Amino acid sequence: MNSDRERVDRRAMAVLSGGHLFTDIAQGSVPALLPFLHSRYHWSLAALSALVLAATISSSVIQPLFGHLSDRISLPWLMPLGPALGGLGIALAGFTSSYPLEFAVIVLSGIGVAAFHPEGSRFANYVSGPRRASGMSLFSVGGNVGFALGPAVVTPLILLAGLHGTAFVLIPTGAMAVVLSYELARLKSFRPDLVGGHVQRGDQHDAWRPFAVLAAVIAVRSFVYFGLVTFIPLYYVSDLHASKAFGNAALSVMLIGGAVGTLLGGRLADRFGRRAVLVGSLLLVPPLVVAFLLSGPVLALLFAGLTGAVTIATFAVTIVMGQEFLPGRLGISAGFTIGLSIGLGGVGAPLLGLLGDAHGLRAVFETVAALPVVGLLLTLGLPRSAQQVRTLVGVGAPERELDGKQRSVRQPLQHDIGS
Repeated sequence: MNSDRERVDRRAMAVLSGGHLFTDIAQGSVPALLPFLHSRYHWSLAALSALVLAATISSSVIQPLFGHLSDRISLPWLMPLGPALGGLGIALAGFTSSYPLEFAVIVLSGIGVAAFHPEGSRFANYVSGPRRASGMSLFSVGGNVGFALGPAVVTPLILLAGLHGTAFVLIPTGAMAVVLSYELARLKSFRPDLVGGHVQRGDQHDAWRPFAVLAAVIAVRSFVYFGLVTFIPLYYVSDLHASKAFGNAALSVMLIGGAVGTLLGGRLADRFGRRAVLVGSLLLVPPLVVAFLLSGPVLALLFAGLTGAVTIATFAVTIVMGQEFLPGRLGISAGFTIGLSIGLGGVGAPLLGLLGDAHGLRAVFETVAALPVVGLLLTLGLPRSAQQVRTLVGVGAPERELDGKQRSVRQPLQHDIGS
């Protein structure tokens, strides 16, 4: 490979990470809307959490379809479509007059989110250089920051202008769509596998069995994640008797902690191994959630941030693991690891809402604290070494270790630009 492709292309990664940021601002805004919608319409916890489910499912279920298509033809225009539709749906969310309409515009926003992620993560893989977990963490942190900024952006807009303040979300998301459109030609130059507009696959095999196990682990982690982002603001208001703004601030602290954790998780994964970081994350989440429950409003901010850092630290790691298990199907891999498995985890939000309606929000967080044990048991079934992964996908020559250690390379995995 040329030396200029041996490291992250900063301009390309900045554009991709920025697109991820402004797309996920839309998705991150949904939990922040819940306390305001609750005050105005008095919808139940189950109904409110179903809006989170609507955002999650619509942004995830169709991602594998987008990924499947992009594995065969080039669809980079899906990237600017993402923030454009995502922002439009959130803007309309402040103007609805009924629950069905609210549900519909949240779904519209989720479709925009779904459009961006498979192609965005594909190109992030291409421009990441040899240490893909670190590179992918730069892409992922854009989404983490965007999700964290959702509450920070929407809350003051609504406090100042009422629910109609959501219209101002169109300004940053629309601007990012324009930037992505302008950069498409340059981004397409990084895709090495196109001939006549069609994707040429190599001779590697796809390791579907470990990929399915990984998807199940991500689903469990997402169950935990969406339980936290949905109910932290409501817990602050109902159990800690804090203001709505304080509750959304706690959510932002958690998500900002997740952004920091994403960067650290990528570096740790390249040094110590993807699987090791995933196991460590699942071990640490339960005691941190318990500490959050035992704290008052101020100290709980600290544990919210730490819980976010540990939970979200593995987002980029699992994306890369999925790409290694399906080396010739990066779009499908992204569709599942970012999309469908997370959507299945999001099904937990309304279920936890029902639990909260029946037994209180403390029971919700106690359940969230117990769930990582299931993910840990599943993780123990994943391949332990890079050699096992290479054998599964049919690469016999020495290749970069899964744990980030470098060896001589004779036959790199397809799409592995940094090899």
